[in-house]
Amino acid sequence: MRKYWNEKRYYSLDYYLKETFGEKVYRIALNGGMTCPNRDGTLDTRGCIFCSAGGSGDFASSVDLSVTKQIEEGKKLLQKKTDCRLFIAYFQAYTNTYAPVSYLRKIFSEAICHPDIVALSIATRPDCLDSEILTLLSELNQIKPVWVELGLQTIHPQTAAFIRRGFDYDCYEKAVFSLKAQSISVITHLILGLPLETHEQMLSSVKKISTLPIDGVKLQLLHVLENTDLADYYKKEGFSVLSQEEYVELIIDCLEYLPQNVVIHRLTGDGPRKLLLAPEWSIHKKRVLNQIQRRLKERDTYQGRLSEL
Repeated sequence: MRKYWNEKRYYSLDYYLKETFGEKVYRIALNGGMTCPNRDGTLDTRGCIFCSAGGSGDFASSVDLSVTKQIEEGKKLLQKKTDCRLFIAYFQAYTNTYAPVSYLRKIFSEAICHPDIVALSIATRPDCLDSEILTLLSELNQIKPVWVELGLQTIHPQTAAFIRRGFDYDCYEKAVFSLKAQSISVITHLILGLPLETHEQMLSSVKKISTLPIDGVKLQLLHVLENTDLADYYKKEGFSVLSQEEYVELIIDCLEYLPQNVVIHRLTGDGPRKLLLAPEWSIHKKRVLNQIQRRLKERDTYQGRLSEL
């Protein structure tokens, strides 16, 4: 039976943040105005097959605003709903280390030095982390915690080729160890429900990353978004997407294999409603999370009874 720290029965990001900073902390999605080697012609011009025009940053602020103004706008939006005081600066859109170091130093320093920011989170690709960038991230990590989010998505080469990821697993693993050598926190993104992957293949991705010194994981349900190549493939081939029940059971299995010190940053995800083609049930995020909680509690109760026999 899996040990747990709180009522969620896994090491949630919310629990970690309250434990670390003493109160609830919210993320503010920022736009650094970057592109991606999968879009600018370095590797490809089409992007990953599932990626929208926003480069996974559909909820980020306008690039026309300075970083400070983006943070202030994000604060105002969040504070309409809650009395939050502390925030994470989350550079989300596209590949956020794909720019000259001088530019990265400017925007990252502006974010991390904001008095209400307690951590800097940077979404990027493992093939966009050269030695100069690692040095910069190490320097910033001396000011406030720096998290680097690596979009692995899958360990399987055939799937990686299908989604046009553009780097191999060894590149990802090298990036993990390079970042950890600088004492930088690493969060790995996996997508669950990619076409043609079985339940066991998805679990094998989780098992593989659980052997590495990562600090957190984001488990993301595959969203089929309009105006993507994945949407075209879906309409043409009609591949099966996970049902809510299948996804919930898969998540519970994934949690069993992740080390208990790994922070669970995400168990599902938000797709922009105006773009979401499938699965439609995923728009009800709270309903999905509540079902996961119920099934975790049921499994714990069942395993507890078995241990008493």
